[in-house]
Amino acid sequence: MSNFMFISASVAKMLPNDYVGFTFFIGSMAMMAASAFFFLSLNQFDKKWRTSVLVSGLITFIAAVHYFYMRDYWNAFQESPTFFRYVDWVLTVPLMCLEFYLILKVAGAKQSLLWKMIFLSIVMLVTGYFGETIFSDQAALWGFISGVAYFWIVYEIWLGEASKLAAAAGGNVLASHKILCWFVLVGWAIYPLGYMLGTDGWYTSFLGKGSVDVAYNIADAINKIGFGLVVYNLAVKSTSNEKA
Repeated sequence: MSNFMFISASVAKMLPNDYVGFTFFIGSMAMMAASAFFFLSLNQFDKKWRTSVLVSGLITFIAAVHYFYMRDYWNAFQESPTFFRYVDWVLTVPLMCLEFYLILKVAGAKQSLLWKMIFLSIVMLVTGYFGETIFSDQAALWGFISGVAYFWIVYEIWLGEASKLAAAAGGNVLASHKILCWFVLVGWAIYPLGYMLGTDGWYTSFLGKGSVDVAYNIADAINKIGFGLVVYNLAVKSTSNEKA
């Protein structure tokens, strides 16, 4: 009962122009709904694709749980929940890298590719966290290291080993791989931009500083749910082709 009263009070205090709080509510519910969709659809796929769809559900479920915490944190303090964001990302981004490996296994992807991408994603996130919170006076340096890891991932999926495996697989796998690549190149680009807007560095002179929580919330929902829908669509098409 006390929890219900706390939630009711938090909702009542939210202003109609609180777009950050609004997008936190939208993001948490959208990703929880996506999780239910992915989990409930598992039985329609064979084992080869079930793991990929399951991972899609885990990504949105983990994000939804963190968004509930971030929403309440924002309601209570009106501050950007940076800590919770990075906890979310350090769990979900490696799982998104896992999705690349899972769909490319049909073309002979090796675990070395998976571990390379997971390592790069963790470097990207840990150094970003250092620059944004712990060593904010050296934000440009840590942001540079994080950016190198990000562009290494971009290179790997667009031109490197992952790209060659996707080309070898062809068909629906290649088409889905290209869409996921665009998510990483365009969708993930909001995160380094948000980092620069949230910290001081050489870029402050032409970008300025400001909160990008609304953009983060929208980008998180689009990237994570969109990633999952691409994998789900691939699983549906592949399953249909196998039954035909």
